[in-house]
Amino acid sequence: MSSGTSFESSQGIRSFRSEDYSPDLRAQMEKRRKRRKESNRESARRSRLRKQQHLDDLSSQVDQLKNQKQQISMALSMTTQNLVALEAQNSVMRTQMLELESRLCALGEIIYCMNSITNATNPATMGIAASSACDIFGTSSTWSQPIDLYQCF
Repeated sequence: MSSGTSFESSQGIRSFRSEDYSPDLRAQMEKRRKRRKESNRESARRSRLRKQQHLDDLSSQVDQLKNQKQQISMALSMTTQNLVALEAQNSVMRTQMLELESRLCALGEIIYCMNSITNATNPATMGIAASSACDIFGTSSTWSQPIDLYQCF
């Protein structure tokens, strides 16, 4: 075939050559071809620009996500450090609580023993102590002498 275009119809194949056209028609076809080429070039240029813009946006998003990751990692590290410090402080406070509970129990026993001794030596208050209500340490409300708890230790 030559440099023309082909056209297929129901009656058969017919070939057109550029020589078959008038000069005006050839010039018009050449003009259209140039416009189509220019349009295709412009479309390809816009496509490349869109692709570059998309790539730039993705790169920017990657940088932003890296910064967020770094900030979250730092916050997590600080939170972990705070957790470790609080767990240590909690452990110390639990130990102190156990020690204070032990002291309180010992003081309760001392008060109970002192009340028992006082009630045994004073028969007049024995009936009152036996009938009066006791608190959680077994001490009665008839104890008249204050006890200095700091002297016990």
